[in-house]
Amino acid sequence: MDWTIITTDMNEPIPVTVVVPVKNEAKNLPGCLARLTRFAKVYVVDSGSDDGTPDVAEQYGAEIVQFRWDGQFPKKRNWFLENYELQTDWVLFIDADEFVGDDFCDEVNAAVQSDQHVGYWLTFHNWFMGKLLRYGDPFSKLALFRPDAGRYERIDEDRWSHLDMEIHEHPVLQGTVGTIRSPIDHDDRRGLESYIDKHNEYSSWEAKRYLALGPPGSPAWSALAPRQRLKYRKVERWWFPLAYFLVSLIVKRGFLDGRAGFAFARFKARYFWNIRMKIRERRK
Repeated sequence: MDWTIITTDMNEPIPVTVVVPVKNEAKNLPGCLARLTRFAKVYVVDSGSDDGTPDVAEQYGAEIVQFRWDGQFPKKRNWFLENYELQTDWVLFIDADEFVGDDFCDEVNAAVQSDQHVGYWLTFHNWFMGKLLRYGDPFSKLALFRPDAGRYERIDEDRWSHLDMEIHEHPVLQGTVGTIRSPIDHDDRRGLESYIDKHNEYSSWEAKRYLALGPPGSPAWSALAPRQRLKYRKVERWWFPLAYFLVSLIVKRGFLDGRAGFAFARFKARYFWNIRMKIRERRK
């Protein structure tokens, strides 16, 4: 379908419910919410922030929902979908450090008014250390979809997960999936300390999940997206972090982004090294 033939009224709300899961995001949230005014409804789902995040959400007219995880399924995104009746047929999950533009909103508006797909991958412009990264490893995620088509994948993590929100899980949908080409700006403005702390938590989660998956070919592997499957098949190899670094920096020309591009590739390579070492430690 050629979406360019669809005319849209900028004064008509886009028929999508936006959900922004947060915890202590007072620094990023104003910029995020200020760009979501064209959507029909915006929820901020908070995990007990103590930095004024709820006040920011209220200031920008979002409806605040408090979430307290009990350590079991469901986690934050699935919990919201199970407990809140949406007034729209579509939901868009946006993180507080993600900032949409009018081109993105226009494309989403056209996409959700067609019957072509039940979900869409989102593409991103990644910012790091205050610089837009134009090269390196691209970032995308499946975060716009019809809730009646599926939910985020369920992982048996009640005994070991310490993250209350779906981080690396993708929605498992019944139907075809497309791509929104207009990019979102991904720019965590909380600095390197936050980035490092966050990815230390993520690497612990990934090491535990890898061990819980069982050997390749076991049933749990069937739910993995192709990129996840490739990552977990190689993550124990000593050369994988180095290979990621070289591919991101040279093959995908991350070096053209200068110091920020080098640092980003280096941090991501270290992230995969940390996963590998945490897997080895837990095996012992």
